[in-house]
Formats: sequence, C-alpha cells, structure tokens
Amino acid sequence: MSENQSAGAPTVVRLPRYTKADQEEILGTGDDPFGVASAGLTWLPKEEHFGIRHDGRLVAHAGLLRLPVAIGDAETEVVGVGGVAVAPRVQGQGLARLVVTAALEHARTMGPRHALLFCRPPLVPLYQRLGWHSLDEEVLVEQPEERLVTMPLRTMVTPLRDDARWPSGTVRLLSLPM
Repeated sequence: MSENQSAGAPTVVRLPRYTKADQEEILGTGDDPFGVASAGLTWLPKEEHFGIRHDGRLVAHAGLLRLPVAIGDAETEVVGVGGVAVAPRVQGQGLARLVVTAALEHARTMGPRHALLFCRPPLVPLYQRLGWHSLDEEVLVEQPEERLVTMPLRTMVTPLRDDARWPSGTVRLLSLPM
C-alpha cells in the first residue's frame, strides 16, 4: 500500500487489530469522537478492521462484526458495520466510500445477506450515496442488565447478495449494538 496519497490512489488494507490509540490517531482524543455519547449506549467492539494510511498515519477505518437479529418472527444474522471514521484533515476525499466499500466486499464473504449500521442523521446522505437504505421501523437493541432500548440513531441496511430483500417486521438486534 502506498503510504503517501500523492504517490497514487489511497489503498484500503485489512488491519490485524484496531485499538483505542488507532482511533485517536484518526479522530483525536475527544470525549465523544463519534458524536453518539448522548445516546447512552454500550457498544460492541468490531472483529474485522479495514483502514487507509496516509503519510504513515491511519486516516480512515471501518469495522465489521456478525450479529444475531430478529426481523418479525425470523431470526438471522447481519454484518454490523461500525467504527467508520475519517480524519478531519482528509474528509471530503472519498476515503469513507473507499473504506466502507472494501469492508462490504469482505462482508459478502461472511455469510449474512445484509449489512446493518447505525448513524447520526447528518451522515444518512453519505450512506445513501453508498447504496444504504434507512429503515422506517424502530429498532430495538440489547443493553447491559437485560435492558432493551430503542436505537436513537438512524438504522440503515444494504444487501450483501444480489437477491437479498430486507424482510418486513419489527427489528431487534439480539446483542449490544456495534
């Protein structure tokens, strides 16, 4: 991978791990780097990580995690996409598109028919441009102490197979959100 964008197009690589230090390298050390602390939720760490480096620094990330979900009366799995971050100094250069697209290519090999993410409303247009669709229904997610809460962020889905159609019905993530 090129360490310098001026030497060529940015390249997404699979990361062996993604630490708090990596996140701080991208987003800084603020208390609420994703702008979701007010939701008061406990989140799961991602298991698969993809990133872009520029001048030796990590500048973009997207993570994946397989999760159980109930849609109506049926239980299945989705690939949760989360931890999507682009360093402020390189935003607007298409890096979110690159890192999310690479993550979704890998997600297609993981088995589930759909990917799901939660995002703040201002990010909905970005994900719509990438082919994601907002769910109109409320989505329930598990939280510590066996609490079940309505996800306050926008829930979006995208198919991972050409023939995949999101079923109708109440959606409940059978785990903490990613």
